[in-house]
Amino acid sequence: MPAAVTIEPFSSHHAEQIFDLILPIQEQEFGIKITRADQPDLAQISEFYQQGNGNFWAAVADGRVVGSVGLKDIGNRQLALRKMFVNAEYRGKDKGVARTLLDVSKQWAKERKAADIFLGTTAQFLAAHRFYEKNGFIEIDKEILSPAFPVMAVDSKFYWYRV
Repeated sequence: MPAAVTIEPFSSHHAEQIFDLILPIQEQEFGIKITRADQPDLAQISEFYQQGNGNFWAAVADGRVVGSVGLKDIGNRQLALRKMFVNAEYRGKDKGVARTLLDVSKQWAKERKAADIFLGTTAQFLAAHRFYEKNGFIEIDKEILSPAFPVMAVDSKFYWYRV
């Protein structure tokens, strides 16, 4: 049985483990050809995410990062949800890690009086699509995104949530 999970705001001691969580999921599970160098935001989480109304969180179990999520302040009371990943061992409704990370993000946005959260994901992440839809996100066309939204090359599906 997996260890209990706590959600912590990102700190520099999480940095290497964030890479160790995200890269294998992207590369091995979903076959996305992406490297550390392709994701400079992960090398500068504090500077990229923890500015304005943004933040980044790590889900931690037994001192190990098992999940992540970031909110990037893109101005105009809008946020971009990015880097939502959970280790396979900690996935599933019964574990609640993804839901807790998303709830922490949504609560943060609400407390900061954000209006909207946007996110982009890939077509391969079918379980993620269902998860976001079950949690109040609505699929939208790319053209509806805020012009400030940081679209990743692999993004092909987009969602919106009214805070």
